[in-house]
Amino acid sequence: MNSEMWGEARRFVVVGITVTILHYAVYWLLMHYMEASVAFTIGYFVSFLANYYLSARYTFHKKKSLNNGIGFIAAHAFNYLLQVSLLKLMLCIGLSKTLAPLGLYAIA
Repeated sequence: MNSEMWGEARRFVVVGITVTILHYAVYWLLMHYMEASVAFTIGYFVSFLANYYLSARYTFHKKKSLNNGIGFIAAHAFNYLLQVSLLKLMLCIGLSKTLAPLGLYAIA
């Protein structure tokens, strides 16, 4: 792996950690006022927007375009459905609203 690829991999990890923290922060703030899956969805949307912007501009140094936006949306639509389903499962098995997203971040 050349140095350019290592740099891209490091930026990918930094962006991933940043948007995961953003997602959880929005979720945590909202979970006190609404149903957990609604708070999770809003957090996911906010982190999705940040992820798209940071991935295009910082990680991959690409211009934002309709084509890469559609691909990004398609990949994240499946991921969202998986994560919200896992959230509901974790809540059903008794994990608290505070801990449930942390468990799914570890596996999704």
